[in-house]
Amino acid sequence: GVGNLAPYSYFNVMAHNPPTVAIGCSTSRLRSHGKKDTLVNILETGQFVVNIMSEWFVEAANHCCGNFDYGEDEMVLSGLTALPSVRPPRVKESAVQMECELRHTHEVKDAGGKVTCVVVIGEVVLMHVHDGLVVDIEKYRPISRLGG
Repeated sequence: GVGNLAPYSYFNVMAHNPPTVAIGCSTSRLRSHGKKDTLVNILETGQFVVNIMSEWFVEAANHCCGNFDYGEDEMVLSGLTALPSVRPPRVKESAVQMECELRHTHEVKDAGGKVTCVVVIGEVVLMHVHDGLVVDIEKYRPISRLGG
């Protein structure tokens, strides 16, 4: 029932039929169970939203990657605006928002067999794009977070 918002370094579109995305949820040293809050929430609800970050709200989005306690709502803490969506809300400030249903997970293990990441694969069930962005990359101005 409490929101969670976090920038992710490992994300990509995987297919167009059905529209499919994947995010890599690395393990967390800060949680005794080793899972980041995002992964816990996706496994519990079966839903998530991918909000593409753009330059105009990069500082607020970056604030969301702090080490907050489970249950703290990063969207509220960062000053971003929640919009109705699948169970987790989407970010109004995001130019592209993909509402997703969990389809599969895949554990990535190191040479010793320890899980280091869980790849979450989701089907995009609804996509929102701000007017004019599909044709004008200068208005979209996407930002990527590449491994910190």
